Amino acid sequence: MKNSVYIYLLVLLFLSVELTAQNPMRRIPGMSGIGRGASQGQDSLKRRDSSEDSITIRFRYLDTSRLNMLDSSITDFRKRFPIPVDYAFLGNLGQAARPYGFAPRMESGWDHGFHAFDIYKYKPENVRFFQTTRPYSELGYLLGSNSEQSIHLLHTQNIQPNWNFALQYGLINAPGLFKNQNTNHNRYLFNTDYHSNNRRYNLYFMVLSNSMQANENGGIKNNENYLDNVTTYEQRVTIPVNLGDYVQAGQSFLNSSLNTGNKQRSTTMMLRQQYDLGKRDSIVTDSNVVQLFYPKFRMEYNLNYSTYKFRYYDSNPDTPFYTTRYDFLVTPASDFSIEERWSEVINDFSLYSFPDSKNPQQFLKAGLSVQNLTGQFDDGKRRFYNLFGHGEYRNKTRNKKWDIEAYGKLYFAGLNNGDFNASGSLKRYISKNIGYAQLGLQNVNRTPSYIYETASSFSFGNQPGFNKENTTRVFGSLENDLKRWRVGGSYYLVSNYTFFRDFYKADQASGLFNVVQVDAEKTFRLSKTLHWLARVQLNQRIGDGPVNLPLLFTFHQFGFTSSLGFKNLLLSTGIEARYHTAYKAAGYSPLQSQFFYQDEEEIRLELPDVAAYLNFRIRGFAAYLRAENLNTARIIDGSFGFTNHNLAAPNYPYPGLQIRLGIFWSFVN
Repeated sequence: MKNSVYIYLLVLLFLSVELTAQNPMRRIPGMSGIGRGASQGQDSLKRRDSSEDSITIRFRYLDTSRLNMLDSSITDFRKRFPIPVDYAFLGNLGQAARPYGFAPRMESGWDHGFHAFDIYKYKPENVRFFQTTRPYSELGYLLGSNSEQSIHLLHTQNIQPNWNFALQYGLINAPGLFKNQNTNHNRYLFNTDYHSNNRRYNLYFMVLSNSMQANENGGIKNNENYLDNVTTYEQRVTIPVNLGDYVQAGQSFLNSSLNTGNKQRSTTMMLRQQYDLGKRDSIVTDSNVVQLFYPKFRMEYNLNYSTYKFRYYDSNPDTPFYTTRYDFLVTPASDFSIEERWSEVINDFSLYSFPDSKNPQQFLKAGLSVQNLTGQFDDGKRRFYNLFGHGEYRNKTRNKKWDIEAYGKLYFAGLNNGDFNASGSLKRYISKNIGYAQLGLQNVNRTPSYIYETASSFSFGNQPGFNKENTTRVFGSLENDLKRWRVGGSYYLVSNYTFFRDFYKADQASGLFNVVQVDAEKTFRLSKTLHWLARVQLNQRIGDGPVNLPLLFTFHQFGFTSSLGFKNLLLSTGIEARYHTAYKAAGYSPLQSQFFYQDEEEIRLELPDVAAYLNFRIRGFAAYLRAENLNTARIIDGSFGFTNHNLAAPNYPYPGLQIRLGIFWSFVN
């Protein structure tokens, strides 16, 4: 309850400040419908637009120098919603999710192994560092069926022309349609960047925290056909589930109780300092002098500190479920808990060289890092370390025709001694009709994630020692933003693939296998106001590998977009559908929050998932109205209802009709 009060106060405080100090109807000319390809020029924040209600706002990510503009398009709801369209999730917003395509971990070194909730988290690589001429804020609120709630808050402003900060908060709370599947996720982010007046010194700082809490019901019981028995189980919350079956219906908004499920917390603090040597210059205009600096050599120091906590808890264990799935006995009258904690400190020192002083997107980088790890388990504490080197070359030419990237990392000593990953890609602008062509190669040799180790708290039994995984990926693509199409493909060659089977047993594939994946996307302009977005993904495993994928996944959107003759209005409405062919989808283990390989039960869609939407934007205000899972409508036993559920995984059905209403404001002070 205390957490709920704090969140309510935060929302009320934010609303009171913004609604009294700012006008939500002011225009934002710095926003663009397309975030890619923003201007590369340097804007002096001292030069304000003559209009009082205008703003210039741009951002970039930590490891890029490319400036981007905010995206104000309203056609794609997924830009406001955390679950990508090509992901399967366990039936409720905030529950574990995974992609339909093949997505092995392509990063060497230590990894804790818990990634089922990654799509809901703030991540360091996605943090945006802003530059804005005026304070800017965003407020988003999403209300869904069954008391589903989502809140998004963002505020950024420049303290000085060379110093910016940003605050961000996100909440996901969803009780769910079925018993004991409520989720409560909280995310926090603060970041700032400072550049000295002479442009030689740069400082970047961020601290972010993710608190993921998801009750787990282990899926509905499958000994009877509960989903078709609409007479007895018209209220889906009455269907028996495998875990937490004692939980009563009527979960409330901001309910933070953990009955049976997972609670995972992570916090990351990052400090980056850079000092440049190079050449100073300036541009003299009619009104002022713009100072410029061209770096030739850069020294960089990074300090990263992260903590992770993973806990599974059951306040009223169901002995048959644990003995059947996990082969061990849990006393029903006692609380059951598994916990593992980690702390990570990385000190890194890197040097940069800029061959072309007027092109900061061409550089050569080399660095050395020391990583210290401390793990706390049920049987005590262990400490590890890693020493690794890394190098990188990038060159995005000033004429924007070539984009070259090469990266490598090698672990010299420590826990992950011998791990490495190397990648390279070449991108070239061909023509207006073809657009950009890209070719790339990636190879990763890595120690399996720590959850596969016998020493992990989440290891039930003596797991065998595993060899290093090796994955090679060859990829290519053609993309044309002007004509709105893209086609790409990846070929994976995998050896020593590590996976879970039978809920908790760790295993490793003994032989090589391949995966071929092809993606294509095209937006067809049927008329000035009508469009058809078509996306197709083909997946094929070659060889005997413990990976099951749908042969075909496809998504389609048929939409109408128009201003209806009003200057400040943009309306978008239409229908969406997604479909995948039948396949033996991965099962899910609640105790370890892991998807596992199963080769017995096939998942087949009753009908394609269908949704209708109506979105509109008036200046800084946008609204989204959606009716999802329309495909679940049917008449059975003489009664009409949305009960024709599709399955996300064995025993995990998606809900019936889902109504979502989202409102988002952009404020300029």
